[in-house]
Amino acid sequence: MMTLHPKVIDLTMGRVIRLLELLGNPERTVPPVIHIAGTNGKGSTQAMIRAGLEATGAKVHAYTSPHLARFHERIRLAGELISEPMLAALLDECMVANGSDSITFFEITTCAAFLAFSRTPADWTLLEVGLGGRLDCTNVVDHPALTIITPVSLDHQ
Repeated sequence: MMTLHPKVIDLTMGRVIRLLELLGNPERTVPPVIHIAGTNGKGSTQAMIRAGLEATGAKVHAYTSPHLARFHERIRLAGELISEPMLAALLDECMVANGSDSITFFEITTCAAFLAFSRTPADWTLLEVGLGGRLDCTNVVDHPALTIITPVSLDHQ
């Protein structure tokens, strides 16, 4: 999959918006979103929020990057890691919809996550920003319930 997509970073949201439209705009039907951005602490902030929500009995979706050991760790559905076969099927669906159009690895993975989240009941969706900034592809969610910005370091000036 990584060889099919550009390695050049083009900070626009057009590719992901187009693919999500082709997929039926799944980002519009996910449970309420808590969007987490920043340089340091995004992952631990997401983990603490997820643990707190799950302690109340809430079902929580989560999207994070990078993964630690296995690719499917990036997506949790209602508290459980997505299965590798389900993730592969979602990525195939995204690749077929995308056709031969240019798209990055992170963008197509984000679209697959939105598909999974839209098809699985839950109470909350936690999204961790990838590259950050207003053009990060996780920003396709129009109205997050909450946005959290963790500390930002000099590498983001």
